Amino acid sequence: MTVRVERNDGITTIINDRIDARNAVDPETADALTAEFLAFDRDADAKVAVFYGEGGAFCAGWDLKYGQMLGDRERFQREIVEALGFPEGDASVPRGPMGPSRLELSKPVIAAVEGPAVAGGMELAMWADIRVMAEDAYFGVYCRRWGVPLIDGGTVRMPRLIGLGRAMEIILTGRKVPADEALRIGLCERVVPSGTARAAAEALAREIARFPQGAVLTDRRSAYEGYGLPVRAALEREWHNGVQAHYEEGAAGAARFAQGKGRHGDFGTI
Repeated sequence: MTVRVERNDGITTIINDRIDARNAVDPETADALTAEFLAFDRDADAKVAVFYGEGGAFCAGWDLKYGQMLGDRERFQREIVEALGFPEGDASVPRGPMGPSRLELSKPVIAAVEGPAVAGGMELAMWADIRVMAEDAYFGVYCRRWGVPLIDGGTVRMPRLIGLGRAMEIILTGRKVPADEALRIGLCERVVPSGTARAAAEALAREIARFPQGAVLTDRRSAYEGYGLPVRAALEREWHNGVQAHYEEGAAGAARFAQGKGRHGDFGTI
């Protein structure tokens, strides 16, 4: 089994466990990761997922031992182009080569990054909502040196996270991006001591999970759906997404505030 799942108090930790391959993804692992993230999204008791790579590596990318298929035109056409492409007129979304990279989940995912998250592994980390990196972890478009392009969202998500110019320099050079630089430019959100990324990500997940989830999920959805829209269209989208959640949860929250909960920024009493 290449993927393990642990569940605890609304937190689902999905673990890539191909230690012998630095957690590089093969087709079996891609299928398993996709299935587990879809199961998380369907689970009514699950609130936040943590995505972790066992053994000191988040993910070394696509397992290049399967690279021989690139030289077999018929197999490449069958297993990559046809199996993983976007058929015209088909609204369904196939899994990405790395697995869940094309999923648009309704709940937050936090990537806990130890060691390398390179090539497709970097794309998986960027697919998450939030990235927590160990201080010696690093990103990098290492597939640049092998002539393999980014096809799991890297050219889409990286410019949105850090801007086109910075993204272009990282994409075109394929260089190493250490955790301190990733934090500085907005490619990750937190840096923690080596060996603690999973624990820190799970603590952050619990922090998010304890809030009323209707508003959490609504605001997450509005942030994604409004990105890139004209301001008025984005405001309208935010309004339509938020007004129902506000009615359902906002009244109860206002009542708790009136009773003295959460005053002066104290989140510990909500």
